[in-house]
Amino acid sequence: MSVLLAAFLHFGVQAQSDTTKTADKADKIKKGWNFGGVPVIAYDSDIGFKYGALVNVFNYGDGSQYPKYRHSLYFEWSRTTKGSGVNQFTYDSEYLIPGIRVSAEASLLTEQSLDFYGFNGYESYYNPDYEDEESEDYISRMFYNQERKLTRLKADFQGKITGKQFRWFAGIEYNNAKLGTVDIDKLNKGKDAEDQLPDTALLYDRYVAWGLIPGDQADGGHTTLIKAGVVYDTRDIEANPMKGIWTDLQFLMAPSFLGNDNLSYTRVALTHRQYFTLAPQVLNFAYRISYQAKLSGDMPYYMLPFVYNTAPSLTRDGLGGAKTVRGVMRNRITGDDFLYGNLELRWKFLRTLLFNQNIYLALSGFLDGGMVTGNYQVDKSGVPADEFSQKLVQDSDEKLHLGAGAGIHIVMNQNFVIAVDYGRALDPGDGESGLYIGLNFLY
Repeated sequence: MSVLLAAFLHFGVQAQSDTTKTADKADKIKKGWNFGGVPVIAYDSDIGFKYGALVNVFNYGDGSQYPKYRHSLYFEWSRTTKGSGVNQFTYDSEYLIPGIRVSAEASLLTEQSLDFYGFNGYESYYNPDYEDEESEDYISRMFYNQERKLTRLKADFQGKITGKQFRWFAGIEYNNAKLGTVDIDKLNKGKDAEDQLPDTALLYDRYVAWGLIPGDQADGGHTTLIKAGVVYDTRDIEANPMKGIWTDLQFLMAPSFLGNDNLSYTRVALTHRQYFTLAPQVLNFAYRISYQAKLSGDMPYYMLPFVYNTAPSLTRDGLGGAKTVRGVMRNRITGDDFLYGNLELRWKFLRTLLFNQNIYLALSGFLDGGMVTGNYQVDKSGVPADEFSQKLVQDSDEKLHLGAGAGIHIVMNQNFVIAVDYGRALDPGDGESGLYIGLNFLY
């Protein structure tokens, strides 16, 4: 179980304020540079202590467009004592190139114990006893994990077709995934014998041995995506809209001539979000529904989990976890095609001016869900005939994976958002619960 502590820090540079009529009438105009930061400390018995910081820097220029920013720069640096880490920079602006929104990312993400539950949702059997040291069925705390080092470089662009609401979208994204089994020796280093992980085959190892993961993909590979599409956006405020629509249609192409390890494929991602004001400046309702599917070709297994959005959202691991289906285990829902959705009620229950910064607190209640709608095809002929092995890749009907919960958000100057969400899975086959502390509303 992880414990995460967050502190809320902020200061402004040349951030003079004047009362104005903005999306929230009590707000003051923000000018110049404003900085928000979240120091992070976490602990997990397998990955060790996590430490680092999140920093989001906004430039509001002369304040004439507030609460919209001119430039957003996001930095994250975090480490654990067992070697996992996040090194990430993102940039978002409509002013770097006049008339073009530029969103860029450079990330190096290392995971000692990335969640891996197999393919096709409930077709892959999950038993928490395999991870429970107190159970007679215990195998390893790392049974449903693998190791991954992911390098991602991305540049996305948006420009107007008719006004700012209807826009074209184009981009390029490079991913280099290096995969393998969990480094048990490294995780056991320095532990007493009774606390050490057993040296045994994990689910990932079995999938490789049985041919469910192709041998030429087991160690990962390179994927370069070309993206194109359209966006329709009428939101009043990006960070937490009180009204409007945000819909995007993306086509993602991974041609073999771009060095995609002789694999080529195309995908489509259609996402619709809508926002309703129930009480002006206080209460709003938001929902999101997204369908993402393979159109042609063969996808490498290591590209299956990713969920695609347009700026300012990032490419995410999914489905399940902090940014897609809260309460359900991360990467629990993995297949060629998937559908997911979210319903969320948001209540701004406190608004104040603190240290010359516009602050509000918001509570939320949510219901999230997702499911595989098109299976990733695997050859099961190599799976041993014993009952245990056959159970791990059972033939089971897929159904909706659901999570529900609540959250609290601390928001400064409309854009810097600390989010704390707690969700519970509604089916024990999806885990128990998740506590998520990070930045921004989900959508």
